[in-house]
Amino acid sequence: MERLVSSVSRPSIGSIRCLPQLMLNVRGAHKVHRESFLNASSSNYIDEMYEQWSKDPHSVHKSWDLYFRNQVYQRPPTLGVNPPSPALTQYYQMTGFLQQQPAAASQQQTQLQTISSGTGGVQELPLDMKAIQDHMAVQALLYGHHEAKLDPLGILEADLSGERPEGINESDLDRKFILPPITFIGGQEKELSLREIIRRLEDVYCQTIGLEYMYINSYEKCNWIRQRFEDPEQKKLGIKDIERAVKRLIRASKFEDYLKKKWSSEKRFGLEGCEVLIPAMKMVIDTAAGKGVDTIIMGMPHRGRLNVLANVTRKPLEELFCQFDPKLEPSDVSKKTPKSYIVGTGDVKYHLGTCIERLNRASNTMVKFALVANPSHLEAVDPVVQGKTRAEQFYRGDKAGDKAMSILLHGDAAFAGQGVVYETFHLSDLPAYTTHGTIHIICNNQIGFTTDPRMARSSPYCTDVARVVNAPIFHVNADDVASVLHVAKVAAEWRCTFKKDVVIDLVCYRRQGHNETDEPMFTQPFMYKKIHKQTPVLKKWVDQLISEGTIKQDWYEAEEAKYQKILDDAFANSKSPAYAKDKNWLDSPWKGFFTGKGPFPYPKTGISEETLKTIGVKAHELPEGFALHRGLKRVFENRAKMLQEREVDWALGESMAIGSVLLDGHHVRISGQDVERGTFSHRHHVLHDQDKDLVFHVPMNYLSPTQGHYTICNSSLSEFACLGFELGYSTTNPNSLVIWEAQFGDFANTAQCIIDQFISSGQAKWVRQSGICLLLPHGYEGQGPEHSSARLERFLQMADEDEDQVTEIKETKHLHHNDLAMYQLDDVNWIIAHLTTPANYFHILRRQLALPFRKPLIMMSPKSLLRLPECRSSFDEMTTGTTFKRIYQEEGAASQNASDVKKIIFCSGKTYYDLYKERANNKLDTEIAIVRIEQLCPFPFDEIRKELEKYNNAKVCFAQEEHKNMGPYTYCKPRLACLLRSMNDARAGEINTCYAGREAAAATATGIKSSHYLEQKTYMQQAMAF
Repeated sequence: MERLVSSVSRPSIGSIRCLPQLMLNVRGAHKVHRESFLNASSSNYIDEMYEQWSKDPHSVHKSWDLYFRNQVYQRPPTLGVNPPSPALTQYYQMTGFLQQQPAAASQQQTQLQTISSGTGGVQELPLDMKAIQDHMAVQALLYGHHEAKLDPLGILEADLSGERPEGINESDLDRKFILPPITFIGGQEKELSLREIIRRLEDVYCQTIGLEYMYINSYEKCNWIRQRFEDPEQKKLGIKDIERAVKRLIRASKFEDYLKKKWSSEKRFGLEGCEVLIPAMKMVIDTAAGKGVDTIIMGMPHRGRLNVLANVTRKPLEELFCQFDPKLEPSDVSKKTPKSYIVGTGDVKYHLGTCIERLNRASNTMVKFALVANPSHLEAVDPVVQGKTRAEQFYRGDKAGDKAMSILLHGDAAFAGQGVVYETFHLSDLPAYTTHGTIHIICNNQIGFTTDPRMARSSPYCTDVARVVNAPIFHVNADDVASVLHVAKVAAEWRCTFKKDVVIDLVCYRRQGHNETDEPMFTQPFMYKKIHKQTPVLKKWVDQLISEGTIKQDWYEAEEAKYQKILDDAFANSKSPAYAKDKNWLDSPWKGFFTGKGPFPYPKTGISEETLKTIGVKAHELPEGFALHRGLKRVFENRAKMLQEREVDWALGESMAIGSVLLDGHHVRISGQDVERGTFSHRHHVLHDQDKDLVFHVPMNYLSPTQGHYTICNSSLSEFACLGFELGYSTTNPNSLVIWEAQFGDFANTAQCIIDQFISSGQAKWVRQSGICLLLPHGYEGQGPEHSSARLERFLQMADEDEDQVTEIKETKHLHHNDLAMYQLDDVNWIIAHLTTPANYFHILRRQLALPFRKPLIMMSPKSLLRLPECRSSFDEMTTGTTFKRIYQEEGAASQNASDVKKIIFCSGKTYYDLYKERANNKLDTEIAIVRIEQLCPFPFDEIRKELEKYNNAKVCFAQEEHKNMGPYTYCKPRLACLLRSMNDARAGEINTCYAGREAAAATATGIKSSHYLEQKTYMQQAMAF
């Protein structure tokens, strides 16, 4: 069924549909083609009527009975003409419907069909096609509505003509028509006049609620929705519900008035024009809490955030008001401690989140609210909320989403325009990502900043993206509070019943400009003339309730005065520094994690050799009768051989790390495109039976009965939403190892928003730590510009480390560290590594959970090194007492006679093996020392100082396979120079002249093989030259 779009001034909001045999005209718009009698929509209806007829022929109109009895309708997949069942034949004989008829009849009015009788005779039955067509046209009315009064401004109208179905005349309005089983407008009546059918349908579908749900391919779900909107009893509100909603609307409206009065020139992105959002959210929460939900994870844009904080999470008003005071500093910062250490840069008040647990009075249960902090990048928080919700459900064993639920708030322009909305929707039903239904609420201001919807989207509705997952969409006029509350209640019931997404479209307006200092009349003069005349929803509804006698004037005034006093008292108290604490804005508190004050030693991450062998064996055990791929049999045999030789390659080292973390009782989750096998066919943590479909085995979940759970899951082909999901997952519990692996590191920039706005700066802005690990395959191997570089330089550029200062422990800043390596890790915003050995990979993964704090780990993971014979590590580098090495010193011939070494090359990652081989080929083992910087950030100044002092006569060079304007060179060069200057070393002036690597370029790599090999040869020659 097509939707019709009015060409008035902008896309139509009403859910207008073209129905079978029903022709609707739209002024100024193109005509919609008429649907055929048996198209997709009408045939669905006939199927339903056939089901009803087959159970009880009395339940349908006579014309339908004749239609089905004469086999005019052939239900797929039956293609031939079948006789009626014996039971139906008996029924027809008893009622006289089955009888011999004359052979001749008018082809225009009667059609003859021949069927086989039970006795072998031939019978001919009359069929009134006119009656059937009339019934079909009338039944079609039940599939949709003509128009709905959704816009409180009255600007957006469907503007449909009142044409009736073809073939229906004025005289037909009083004819009785059978009501199908798909409607509840009849109550106990089974047939109604056409006039009454239209009146009742208008009452349901053509007022202030517009429904979209007919695309849902479930008879049960569609009927569930119909019943809740077509039954008038469902919409009635009790006096307690009304009084509660009035109180909530008072709070929502007066809160905005108060902020406007006290801080008129401050940006606050208020909720004026959509104040009904607060009672709507509260109704959703009340209903869900009444059905057992006790944890609500929320994400939203900046508009209305302060109001949601104040009146949904009920964050103390004092904490909100003190954010408006530019002179007030957080009280959890010591006078001796620089503010930047604890609170970082901070963020504007309308981006902040919180976590609060409080009593829900409607359900009389405790409910935890977490509002996730969000940047101005609209909709970016969506997958983060979903990941956090999924984690909450996992740790609680909430497998069906009965206890934890997510609510996402959106703007109309962002919901339609931001691709991450689509990506997030596509995670909603994936087994490893589902949160068992999200309630989406759109504050439909009918504008995006200054952009009219006609220029902002091609679809009729901003909500159309939700149709891809069959989510029902409830459009509602935000000035009709009773309808909004009903829609909110039904939406919450839908989610708790079916565990599927649902969308509430609050069609409202924005009373101010984009912010309170913006002038909207520049671009929307017509709309804002209407808005300036618009009566606020609180006054409109209260006046109506008082005139009806539902509430009394003095009761309302008393409630208004009560909240005014609350606001005044909170404002007076907000001037106390006691309310200005950054920890009050933490959306993911980790109770019991930050306990000690140190000093904390650098962690030893080695494990016993026995444990290494146990993991190595059990990680490759198969269930009895499991058919393993023959290629994997060879892989497993090679790994068994490595275990015997006490060594590991990259894949086995990873299994050792993950297995040991699991044996420690921690949860491990790895996700990304193709992670189960591994992009380069190296991991194989999910094994598939070659003889049985959908039979698979995850050996890492069978290491020990007391181990943590291992989740490894291939993701959808998305980076933005999937990385955001894993970030949200990682913030829930600090004692889990959460890893996201890119298919190639080159593709990670599709998720750049999550990397820039959340991962690199999350702690500085929102005091929120995360230990998420990003594995980004990186390496120049002739595969072209999109399969070579994870853009290491960009991550290094975002590190908050000063390149002009050699890091030293400062007692005034860190009282709990006496180890420089630990001090640096705690002080930096994230850790960036480019490793060269499986042992170091093993240690850095284990170190993520061994640290007393959490930092994101960005790792350039290898490709060719996965199978390079030289890239292996001994058990001796991984056993008890060993630890992660920030650098690998030169251990060859050059280290034996350091004073004779002419050149010291610093490098990282795969290029080390190329340099090592080139040095050997040139017989320069005693003249060139090679030092591998494994941990690039934080920069290991202390370890590199030792190497510079040791090779004090050697020329300092930095080598990399990346282009000069990329890779780690631009990060390491100034730090090496700074370190040499601090040593009063003359080589500081030479550092700029000794570089070995590719020349600066626009693209990350060449796509021409011959050019790749030439570049490789050239920079190897540069590295070996003196």
